[in-house]
Amino acid sequence: MSHFVVLDPGNLSLIQDLGRSAFAAQGVARSGAADLGSHALGQRLCGNSPNAAGVEVLLGGLRLRAERSCTLAVTGAPVDVRINGEPHGQNHALDVVAGDEISLSRAVSGMRVYVGFRGGIQAPTVFGSRSRDTLGGIGPAQLSAGDTLTIDNLAVEPAWFDVVAVRPPTDEIVITLAPGPHDDALDADGWKTLLQTVWRLDARSDRIGFRLAGSALPAPSSDLASFPVIAGCVQLPGNGLPVVLGPDCGVTGGYPVLGIVDQATLNALAQARPGTTIRMRRSY
Repeated sequence: MSHFVVLDPGNLSLIQDLGRSAFAAQGVARSGAADLGSHALGQRLCGNSPNAAGVEVLLGGLRLRAERSCTLAVTGAPVDVRINGEPHGQNHALDVVAGDEISLSRAVSGMRVYVGFRGGIQAPTVFGSRSRDTLGGIGPAQLSAGDTLTIDNLAVEPAWFDVVAVRPPTDEIVITLAPGPHDDALDADGWKTLLQTVWRLDARSDRIGFRLAGSALPAPSSDLASFPVIAGCVQLPGNGLPVVLGPDCGVTGGYPVLGIVDQATLNALAQARPGTTIRMRRSY
């Protein structure tokens, strides 16, 4: 028996967990939640392991009807959470019973909302993960109206805390670049331009890559052989505008990688709206 029915999937709702960590050699990206911090928080609030599957909702708008009693938590981008029309806050555990309708408003800031369920969502695993890979087309399909969600295991330990304070998304992100394999793709003037430019997040950004708009850098050499890449690589494509690779990026690329950013930066980029100011600095 299902535990929830999807009444409205919102803009784009995907089942995600921590992703696939050991299959790049088979051409499979990591995928998983774009904002791993918000995803993991929701799972902790529900008493789950961090790798339990939840729902990632782009810009909110999700509506569910409970078919059985359950505990859930809503984290990530700020939204108005309502149960049967009554307002409830985010970042704490919520108990629902059969017949309750849970609705998320459009996000007032940020980009991605996470809904965790005590026990985690039951879904087929592909390469050890329940995550949807939007580039590779593997994992559970995006949610549609009428879909049902079943909880994997209700016999979990209650969380030892039930509410937390969370800092909202910011209008400016500072990216710190760790050394990349091709930092010599830019000369001193190119690096000066990269670090002094006030970049903006381009509206074409998605789970595959966070594209930056600003002063184009010198076009890189086009004779670079394809090589392995991971989420967090900062590539410089032929148009001279950097791209920070996201969780659904391919596993190989042919553009220079100027540096690498950490997961905390990827979490912030996952919540950044188009036009967000982005600055860069080097850690070396």
